Amino acid sequence: VSKVLAEKMTGRVQADLLLLADAVTFERLKAEGVLAAYSSPEAAALHDSVRDPDGFYCGTKMLATVLLFNTASGKAVEPTWRALLAPENADKAIAASPLYSGAAAYQLGVLTRSDGFGWAFYEGMKANAVAVGKGNGSIITAVAGGERAFGPVVDYMARRAKAKGSPVDYVYPAEGSPVITEPVGIVAKEGGRDDAKRFVDFLLSEKGQKLFSDMGYVPARRGVPVPDGLLGIDHVTILSADVAVLAGERERDKARFSELFDR
Repeated sequence: VSKVLAEKMTGRVQADLLLLADAVTFERLKAEGVLAAYSSPEAAALHDSVRDPDGFYCGTKMLATVLLFNTASGKAVEPTWRALLAPENADKAIAASPLYSGAAAYQLGVLTRSDGFGWAFYEGMKANAVAVGKGNGSIITAVAGGERAFGPVVDYMARRAKAKGSPVDYVYPAEGSPVITEPVGIVAKEGGRDDAKRFVDFLLSEKGQKLFSDMGYVPARRGVPVPDGLLGIDHVTILSADVAVLAGERERDKARFSELFDR
């Protein structure tokens, strides 16, 4: 993103198309004039929640947050975000850092603006000695290795770790999950965008979405099979917030998190 914005300042972004972690990033790029609006004929089949109403980007998949836990104890983690705050779980959980992970940054922005959570939830995590890793991969390593008992990660990574034989399983929090969508958008530039449009059409098409499903992702398109072990978007309670607000506040959110957790 820094590279793209720096190129925009010099007058030309080299890329023709961007495929990045979350809608908040695309809101920033849209505000900076990086993106061109494009109404793909395939977009109508997508879930409403993944389409930018102004047509500058579309989500390509649905990555919900789950709670990954180590199965060695024979006891599953309670399917609730409150497990991170439970006294009996003090010094047992780990979470990804929003300073490293786009999913964690989105999670931070959403939860701190959701009823029943707010910054008090993160202050409770700090008080309960929840460790802070880097990206989602570090959470899986810590939980699978028994260093920590559980932690939130994106669903496809939890499913993948379990399928590879790691001693882990996962549950969806009862209160709901933040969901990132890995949007795709076309860079605004004169000419040369036909291939980019065709690639967007392919990613959003039934064939493209089936490929994502075969890779272990929940597709963003209606009617495409969901991988075994994951919940389709119609079966997940989505926790969300205004993406324009999240985009405007992301750096302040990260700074406050950094101060709270001494990062």
